Amino acid sequence: MTSSLTPDTTAAAGATAGNGSPKAWTNPKKGFLFFVGFAAIGAGMGQLAPAVLTIALKSTAIVGKADSTGTLSLTIAISALVSLVATPLYGRFSDRIRGRLGRRRPLLFLGAILFVIGGLLLAFSSTVPVLVFGAIFTFAGTAAVTVAVTAIIPDQFEPLRRGPASAIIGVSLPVGAVIGLGIANAVSFSLTLQILIPAAVAVIGTLVFAFVVKDPQVVDAPRPTFNAVQFFSSFWVNPAKNPSFAWAWFSRFLIFFGVAAIQAYQVYFLQDKLKVGNDATVAQDIFLSTLILTVFALVFAAIAAKISDLVKRRKPFVIIAAVIFGAGLAVAATASTYGTFLVAIGIVGLGQGVYFAVDLALVSQLVPDSSNPGQGMSIMGLATTLPQSVVPAIAPALLVIGASAGNPQNYSALFLTGAIAGLVGAVLMLPIRNVK
Repeated sequence: MTSSLTPDTTAAAGATAGNGSPKAWTNPKKGFLFFVGFAAIGAGMGQLAPAVLTIALKSTAIVGKADSTGTLSLTIAISALVSLVATPLYGRFSDRIRGRLGRRRPLLFLGAILFVIGGLLLAFSSTVPVLVFGAIFTFAGTAAVTVAVTAIIPDQFEPLRRGPASAIIGVSLPVGAVIGLGIANAVSFSLTLQILIPAAVAVIGTLVFAFVVKDPQVVDAPRPTFNAVQFFSSFWVNPAKNPSFAWAWFSRFLIFFGVAAIQAYQVYFLQDKLKVGNDATVAQDIFLSTLILTVFALVFAAIAAKISDLVKRRKPFVIIAAVIFGAGLAVAATASTYGTFLVAIGIVGLGQGVYFAVDLALVSQLVPDSSNPGQGMSIMGLATTLPQSVVPAIAPALLVIGASAGNPQNYSALFLTGAIAGLVGAVLMLPIRNVK
């Protein structure tokens, strides 16, 4: 832990400018929320459409059906690991930027460049290494944009006015997924277009936000120091000095473990377990399930965000959301028909909506250094990206539990593990202090 990071109580007290004076939040108007939502949705589309659908289809096209699950796991795990390393470094370096572009805008431009490279590599890959590199660039681009937009929340909004921005950025993931999958469904005749169009939207959304956001240059604060110690400290926050941040991190990790469990293996669950669709029609099935999830998430995110700001409470909403999400995964684990699976997805969407409405608003109040929130928010972002590496790594072991010739992949074990993780994540919210 570096000396610039202070205990929980400092973060709860409110942000300060670099010179120690109270920070004057600009609290941008609703137009800002539209553009930040556009960027976040584009980033979500740019990553989730490949992660949920097109990487799986591309894996099958390259190595065949028999080896596609292994290729998918390898691709997602490696790219998520790279994102895991890049995310806190993005946050650390963006806090240090003192140029005229501001602290967060350079990350947006970087994200757009990475989306272009990643999309092209994914679309035209014919070997596994090229596929992996395409996913790496795509995931790294999403990480850059995510760090930028999440750091902007504590940069510009006072603590009790962060609910709507938190909700918009939170639901950008399922919204981006459903739009990306809708596009993929519309151009199902071409896997290349299924990859390139969502990538193009991600680039456009990121660049539009980069040009319209008011990201002032920091001129009254010294540049945070950076050396070998700071480099390694970029990847953690001392839990002894910041216990509330630590509890929130582990809670978030477990909840997103459940998200990753159902997200990465939807295609194979529908085809192998429920016997729904084939490579030509699975885009329609995934689109419908994602649409249902998104509608529920949008409706309940809007409601939860307003209620949360009104009652000035965050923790109860996260706990309730985690319980609902776990229940949805449990239903998915026992689903034997596509209709039951859609009911499970609706429950998951309800939980996600409530969770995303308050998640970023809550964690932004727990960052150790409120003057330089990029690092803290990016470390919290690791709790989102790390499960994307952990789940593919342990999924093969879970999928063979009780496997047989008639049931070669035990998806119930995978989903139930995700449900249990979400419920434990809810319990871990209880010790958090400083945020109600």
